Amino acid sequence: MPSLINFLECFVESPIHELVSVEDYWRWGISSLQRADVFFGHGTDNAASETLVLLAHVVHLDIAQLDEFRGARLTLSEREAFVKLVQRRIEERKPAAYLTGEAWFAGLPFKVDERVLVPRSPIAELIEQEFQPWLAEAPQHILDLCTGSACIAIACAYAFPEAEVDALDISTDALAVAEENIAFHQLEHRVFPMQSDLYSAVAGQRYDLIVTNPPYVDAEDMADLPAEFHHEPELGLAAGDDGLDLVRTILREAPDHLTEQGILICEVGNSMVHLAELYPDVPFTWLSFERGGDGVFLLTRHELLEHQSKF
Repeated sequence: MPSLINFLECFVESPIHELVSVEDYWRWGISSLQRADVFFGHGTDNAASETLVLLAHVVHLDIAQLDEFRGARLTLSEREAFVKLVQRRIEERKPAAYLTGEAWFAGLPFKVDERVLVPRSPIAELIEQEFQPWLAEAPQHILDLCTGSACIAIACAYAFPEAEVDALDISTDALAVAEENIAFHQLEHRVFPMQSDLYSAVAGQRYDLIVTNPPYVDAEDMADLPAEFHHEPELGLAAGDDGLDLVRTILREAPDHLTEQGILICEVGNSMVHLAELYPDVPFTWLSFERGGDGVFLLTRHELLEHQSKF
């Protein structure tokens, strides 16, 4: 029986000597990831898409260009780099975004590393639609609570060119990444990162729109997460026994930070079941998405005020 070292040597060398084209390596990458049974869910949901992300990074092409050059030969250095990247994806169980240092959200590129979660929220679809039909008019002041990489804040700034966006997070590590992304997109004059325990840094401030993707993974799900999630900061995932530790405070204090016509958009993922059971009389509007995803609700300031005592 061959040793693990021999297996890995074959893993790296065999495709380099036998495969040639972009299409060859795409097919090989898909087969390798599927055979290794890695978990997808950090920006891609299948082996084909994950392989494209890795391949595009290595050859410095976007995914649309890859299709144009599918018959092109890879250089030896490109072959070696791609094969080693796939090997790392399998051995380390790191999401592709952490291996490439980049993720896309709402059609925009973002720097990511293990200080922040990989952007993947279905809220991107709402931003692209400018939150219609839920907003009566374009917001002037937006709050992105638990901003992480600032992907939501920055995407909102693109969607609403006249708006100012406050991007809050308790993690100084996450805010360092956020600042890099804000600078990359040249939005320092409109997106403002701040360290804050939820709303603490913006006392007295009111917003036309609050968007938040807070930690919401409950204790049971945290214990069962695939290995890929353990590369992400636990601070951005775990939220107590029922996944609602932060959401309760977000709900209770939201009306104090919303304008009269303001709305709250909040993602709670699988914890939507706990939330609905805990507050059966609260009229959550659960939003649907053409590209998939669920667990995102909307509440108006009026609805939040009406039920504030329950939170």
